[in-house]
Amino acid sequence: MANSTAADAGLAARPSLTLTRRLRARPEKVYAAWTDAENLVQWFGPGQVKPGTARANLDVRVGGRYRISFTGSNGEYHEVGGVYREVAPNRRLVFSWAWHSTPERESLVTVSIKPDAGGTLLTFHHAQFADETARDNHQRGWTEFLGNLETFVDA
Repeated sequence: MANSTAADAGLAARPSLTLTRRLRARPEKVYAAWTDAENLVQWFGPGQVKPGTARANLDVRVGGRYRISFTGSNGEYHEVGGVYREVAPNRRLVFSWAWHSTPERESLVTVSIKPDAGGTLLTFHHAQFADETARDNHQRGWTEFLGNLETFVDA
């Protein structure tokens, strides 16, 4: 039992980040942007994604897997994947996150979607980073991704 507590304390101490966005779109549209592969590839990725290279395979159910890939404008291939741990339609998604290049560095993403004054309050939490550098790099990326999401759902 002591080992479990120590492991839990170690996970809790790992760096995390939280970002929020107020979106004009309804929760259903925001949820669909995360859970429909055709929608996801329209906004997912940093600005330097080579057009037409984003791909997504999503099995949105508890225990289902996802895989997302894209090629950067510099020609570098990126692939990330994980497992859905919680799926509450139009309200919440929780999934593991690991880049194909560093599968041992698994982290956890929680997307909370709440109705808010005719739109949606999106709270994005990414936890259990290996270190602060990984967190900082992801914070830059997710800030750009969420800007893309906002443009996509508010269109």
